[in-house]
Amino acid sequence: MKTITVNLGEHSYPIFIGDSVLSDKKLLDQFVPSNQILIITNKKIAPLYLKIIEKNFIESDYEAFILPDGESYKTLDSLNQIITKLMEKKFNRTCVLIALGGGVIGDLTGFAASCYQRGVKFIQIPTTLLAQVDSSVGGKTAVNHPLGKNMIGAFYQPHAVFSDISVLKTLDDRELSAGLAEVIKYGLIRDKEFFCWIEDNIDLLIGRDSQALSYAIERSCINKAEVVGIDEKEIGYRAILNLGHTFGHAIETSLSYKEWLHGEAVGCGMLIAANFSKKLGLLEQKQFNRIQQLIEHVGLPVKIHKNVKFDDMYENMKVDKKSRDGVLHLVLLKSIGEAFLTSDYSEKVLKEAIKEYFC
Repeated sequence: MKTITVNLGEHSYPIFIGDSVLSDKKLLDQFVPSNQILIITNKKIAPLYLKIIEKNFIESDYEAFILPDGESYKTLDSLNQIITKLMEKKFNRTCVLIALGGGVIGDLTGFAASCYQRGVKFIQIPTTLLAQVDSSVGGKTAVNHPLGKNMIGAFYQPHAVFSDISVLKTLDDRELSAGLAEVIKYGLIRDKEFFCWIEDNIDLLIGRDSQALSYAIERSCINKAEVVGIDEKEIGYRAILNLGHTFGHAIETSLSYKEWLHGEAVGCGMLIAANFSKKLGLLEQKQFNRIQQLIEHVGLPVKIHKNVKFDDMYENMKVDKKSRDGVLHLVLLKSIGEAFLTSDYSEKVLKEAIKEYFC
């Protein structure tokens, strides 16, 4: 088992990566100091892994809360249901919330933990590749609004993260590809050597080779932990983690958080960002070609969904957390392994770069 530490002073916490982490009662007990436990999951994950988690807390006053599956349920209504459950069971400030699921469950659980009685402990047990390499780490918690993704939330760090590689065996191919989008992102923004490794080992990752997946998760988490350790609240440097997200979030909002998975939208968004970087004379054509080939190879969409209209998408981009005084800042690429945040670009060229990706 690998252990990575997210260094945030008194808010530091470990990430455990390995096989059969879910059934390691001794390990879990170290981070669950309360008998009041609420396990939050969804209808897709519960039949697969809920009983394994429940066995660890058979002597505790645990409850399970099961939501429908999907991004469209990452809402204030779902948040309210979780808070209501906690209050009905009279859970106090020492309770612990456990997020068992993908990014939607993790974000919801973390936000609920940040709100309930002004903050209680929570643990991330991510069950998708995307959640294991990205959303479970870093303390971004939120729900969506019809006008914008992740616009209601808080920075609130988990008590620990438990990433069990064996759960990826039950992941469907679309979810695997969506997770690989975030893995590729780390290579693009700050780790060229990792990007080259991904290119060389992509078929092993697609084939769910345990050793390759373990290394990809570990390297991704190391990269994210380092970035978060430098800039926890995204005042500046942490924004590079959003490569492709301004475009991807706008696509998701235009689709009412249906049709595409988050990672699919991010994959397409990274390609748009790379294309815009190329058009601005920042990124070489050969490097752009490598990025496009890798994104295509993992089965991510390379054209914007047919149900998205340009005007809607462009307006949605303006509702972005990187906007400052009405000016949209974008994460672009100088080269593979070097991302930066800028507002110094031509809006005309930006529109051209986006329009090329409409069907």
